[in-house]
Amino acid sequence: MSNEIPNKRIMTTCSNVSEQAHHVSRAKRGQAIGSIRGFRGCTVWLTGLSGAGKTSIAFQVEAILVNHGIAAYGLDGDNVRSGLNCNLGFSKEDRKENIRRVAEVAKLFADSGQICLCSFVSPFEEDRQMARQIHKMSDLPFFEVFVDTPLNVCEARDTKGLYKKARQGAIKEESAATVIDLLEKQCIIPVLQKPSMPIRELFIPESRISSAKTEATTLQSLEISEIDVQWLQVLAEGWAAPLTGFMREYQYLQTQHLKCLLEDDKEVNQSIPIVLAIHTEDKERLNGLSAFTLKYKNKALAILRRPEFYLHRKEERCGWQFGTNNLGHPYVKMIHESGNWLVGGDIEVIERIKWHDGLDKYRFTPNEIRLKCKKMKADAVFAFQLRNPIHNGHALLMQDTKKRLLEERGFKNPILLLHPLGGWTKDDDVPLHTRILQHEAVLNEGVLDANSTLLAIFPSPMMYAGPVEVQWHAKARMNAGANFYIVGRDPAGIPHPNKNATPDGNLYDPTHGARVLSIARGLQSLEIIPFKVAAYDKKYKKMSYFDEKRKEDFEFISGTKMRCLAKAGENPPDGFMSPKAWFILAQYYQNLEK
Repeated sequence: MSNEIPNKRIMTTCSNVSEQAHHVSRAKRGQAIGSIRGFRGCTVWLTGLSGAGKTSIAFQVEAILVNHGIAAYGLDGDNVRSGLNCNLGFSKEDRKENIRRVAEVAKLFADSGQICLCSFVSPFEEDRQMARQIHKMSDLPFFEVFVDTPLNVCEARDTKGLYKKARQGAIKEESAATVIDLLEKQCIIPVLQKPSMPIRELFIPESRISSAKTEATTLQSLEISEIDVQWLQVLAEGWAAPLTGFMREYQYLQTQHLKCLLEDDKEVNQSIPIVLAIHTEDKERLNGLSAFTLKYKNKALAILRRPEFYLHRKEERCGWQFGTNNLGHPYVKMIHESGNWLVGGDIEVIERIKWHDGLDKYRFTPNEIRLKCKKMKADAVFAFQLRNPIHNGHALLMQDTKKRLLEERGFKNPILLLHPLGGWTKDDDVPLHTRILQHEAVLNEGVLDANSTLLAIFPSPMMYAGPVEVQWHAKARMNAGANFYIVGRDPAGIPHPNKNATPDGNLYDPTHGARVLSIARGLQSLEIIPFKVAAYDKKYKKMSYFDEKRKEDFEFISGTKMRCLAKAGENPPDGFMSPKAWFILAQYYQNLEK
């Protein structure tokens, strides 16, 4: 297949019409389309009986390709007949004209560098040959795929529900995989990571654990902090995949300056550095070794291999990550108090990290979450990140997301990944154990549907890095199989250490997190769902989206106000939080005072 535009004329009934050559070559166009460069223009023509599942397969393939950064578009028979071909009937002549028009449109899509997925009954071979010839004249690949569904199955299907069969589980994933495999074998697309392929974990195989423990005792060791262990867990379980350990300097530079990693010519979002800081005396002691053991409370947790030491430029790191070096910021303070060197290298984690705090039953790896969602028969997974107790405003965001996925997007069983952050948080945040009890109460009271919700703990520490950190939160959930990510107001935000330094008292603009996330690189398989601000509506006595036109009816109930209410033994207004959830939170605040 040539990457240039062929110099061929198309015959028309108008003598004054001639083909106009593009100034942009296909090779050049391929550089601008999708995140994976290269011209991939072609047409995949799916044919078969009505009800065979052609469009279901086409739309599923489209989603897979787009999620991998490859430009694709599905042309569906009904959609085309309701617009471009609305003046055509179903006579043989009209059917032929229908196919001709579609083939010409598909050719234009393919010529633009997109993979065009056409799903049409197209029962006559001569019409399909015409479509193939239209592409051949423009030197564009054309692949015909017959969806071989038995007649009795087609007849049994509800025609009106045809285009959502894949989401109902009626069309097997293997059908879409067959088309993807065809495109890979024809070198139209690179070999893609399949949804069924597990995220890489960094645990030592069970068969090697005994020998690894023995090896760990023979190596020099480095005692690490509790937060370092939390980052070790993040790496080991695959939340930061494709990272294979604490960042080496080249990866660190990509993260700091590009907010993503370049893996096999593909951008993968990684907005925050995952690094291991060490002091000079440890650097001098360990420098030159091929491996050493990472210990916590004198227990060997992992082996770090092929270490690379580089200078920990703390001021530069904090400037890029937090936009401040103010030591009033808790994570900035920790960075400045840490070692002057960073060490990167591949890690092999000896055993799964457990905290034995009664909450390990909620700690699932990305692969385990994917498997659980599959067992729940999820056709979409939407994730909600939180570090605070759930009030009915949060619930409103989650309820509305589910409603939109059901009513507007055609999904049948979207599953909510309710995913509270479980690593380090600042001292005045509600601790994890209390939050989990409060979340359980929200589910038990039916504020959220327990049957379509998976409650799990995200092991990452909190950094309070605003728009930079929210990308990390989204990327990690993408690794866990989430298709949609809810982002609200001021994600990962924190008050400015100098309260009078900004007009609103915040370090970050509360709207920037959602705005940055919508344009972040390397999150192709995740759709961001931004929402308006929710507040307590005094008129209707419930949490609603804030309406500027009647702002006097709304009240913003802050964490400080909740603490004051709890200390005074008072309840929040009706409709703000479920009673049982509030009781758990009030008990915590009251015990804190004692």
